[in-house]
Amino acid sequence: MKVAIVGAGPTGLYTAIALARRGHRVTVVDRDPGPAPDGGWERRGVMQFHHPHGLRRQIITVLDAEMPDVRQGLLSAGAELTILPAEGQRPRTVIGMQCGRMTFERVLREAAVAQPGVTFLAGHADDVLSTGGRATGLRVDGAELPADLVLNASGRNGRLADDLRVPGDGSDCGLSYVSRQYALLPGAEPGPTNVPIGLISRFPGYLAGVFLQDNRTVSLLIARPSTDRQLADLRFEAAFEAAVRAIPGLREWTDPDRTTPITGVLPGGHLRNTYRGQLDPGGRVPLPGLIHVGDTVCTTNPTAGRGITTSLLQAHRLVNLLDGSTDVEAVTLELDTWCTEQIRPWYDDHVSWDADQVRQWSGEDVDLNRPLTSGHIVEAAAAEPPLMRVIGPYLTMEALPATLAEVEPQVREIYHRGWRPAVPAGPTRDELVSLIAPVLT
Repeated sequence: MKVAIVGAGPTGLYTAIALARRGHRVTVVDRDPGPAPDGGWERRGVMQFHHPHGLRRQIITVLDAEMPDVRQGLLSAGAELTILPAEGQRPRTVIGMQCGRMTFERVLREAAVAQPGVTFLAGHADDVLSTGGRATGLRVDGAELPADLVLNASGRNGRLADDLRVPGDGSDCGLSYVSRQYALLPGAEPGPTNVPIGLISRFPGYLAGVFLQDNRTVSLLIARPSTDRQLADLRFEAAFEAAVRAIPGLREWTDPDRTTPITGVLPGGHLRNTYRGQLDPGGRVPLPGLIHVGDTVCTTNPTAGRGITTSLLQAHRLVNLLDGSTDVEAVTLELDTWCTEQIRPWYDDHVSWDADQVRQWSGEDVDLNRPLTSGHIVEAAAAEPPLMRVIGPYLTMEALPATLAEVEPQVREIYHRGWRPAVPAGPTRDELVSLIAPVLT
């Protein structure tokens, strides 16, 4: 089968390799020509490319299932497995991989370029070609590219065949963020050793994060409500550096005797949670032979590190549904049902959690007259550690958000008794504003 894939991000590359290894002929279409000869790679149009990423265990699982050589290539390129040491009855456990988006995508692309059956075409996919109500290929920069199957992996900003599907659901996360990358100096030890998967700290009015990446690098992130114009000044280097030196958990990683910056301050783009299925208003596949996958189906607030996971889980499911099937329309319907059951819950979870987090940052208390969000339930584990029996699998995405309903009544009672999460030591939002203001004058 001739397959045309729009988008050479993680979803498109993973799907291309997996399908080619099953004997299909795959053409990957993307405007980005790939890394420059000097190794630089701007990846224009992909805002999140240079920002921090977390690679969860599910990503390792789907790589091992289809392309274990890529997993080994990542480790050879400087990525490291994230391992929780044995504790009590819990064995030593691999829970993810420390790897930045650029390294992940570079290794995946190298594997796709070397894969027999995969061809890259630099250009813009203008439209999907169709004959007799079925997709027959793509129009790329005005030229026709015939295909038996078209996969739209064009990403969160893709608009290919936008008029065929039911409009998606979406909402503003209410958050904006900036980040910066640092490298450990030769011989320097990492920051706090008790953060095997990074560190997320929620302070009054903002969030700070540490993401461990490949090759002894680390990304630091500060998120704020999108409406907070004063904290928007964190996009300036002097303000960002003043902030990270004051925030516990971040300053340990930016000690000039330990690390050195390797990028400027990187502003994040407009953050939205979105979900969009495959079907038309009548519940039918609008154009058999065209399937949407990855961020064109679901995008979520990146601070939870779920984006590549939900995309590659979709891609892996799609590849297996296509394996041996000649009924592409039935595959599309089955994928849509699976995504509704297994991917959409993560979108719904973010919508409620993000909105509640913004309310908390504005000073509101937990509203016990409404259902508790995942965020409130997760925080309650600090008061009742045995709750981690249920919360832990949710945090690692081994269990869907609905499983938290089991402990919601218990958590509600904890809040009714007056317990609230401890406020971490560190500057408040107002103190942070006062701290960064002088360095900008």
